[in-house]
Amino acid sequence: MDKTKISRFLSKLLRHKPELIGLHIEKYGAWADIDELIEKVNGNSKFSIDRELLEEIVREDEKQRYKISDDGKKIRASQGHSIDVIIDMEMKEPPELLFHGTADTNVRSILEKGIMHGERLYVHLSKDTQTALKVGARHGKPVIFNVRAGDMYKDGHIFYLSENGIWLTKFVPKEYIELRWIKNDSR
Repeated sequence: MDKTKISRFLSKLLRHKPELIGLHIEKYGAWADIDELIEKVNGNSKFSIDRELLEEIVREDEKQRYKISDDGKKIRASQGHSIDVIIDMEMKEPPELLFHGTADTNVRSILEKGIMHGERLYVHLSKDTQTALKVGARHGKPVIFNVRAGDMYKDGHIFYLSENGIWLTKFVPKEYIELRWIKNDSR
């Protein structure tokens, strides 16, 4: 059993493609019934899970991608959805500076148009360069953009803080970003 592969599959189901196994995701809250998830994963995929394994994956996930409801009956992805859902998040004032990691192939477009959410519901921003660097490395040669989130907020842009510490906003206009090249330092 490869917990990493199962976790990735769960992430895909809960964030992007619940239809792969016929899973119902609630529009408000993005919750899925745990019993239904387990049943449909076991009956409609190459994976086999039980409640104990699911809770272990949630507990051990270093990115804290998942949340189990207080009553223990439902599960959802914390953020990163491309499906049409509404997660009740509190608007928050962001720190002055946040970071966006991406591949170097996106630099020109971002400098010209700003940072768009693409297929996801929000742009994802990190509070530290290490996290942004990891995100960027998943997509190719990583680069990091500084985002003047404090100025954006003062100018009326809305920010949310997800349960796992990722800052979310709908769009980052180009006037609030600056390219930050990483050269084996901790800047």
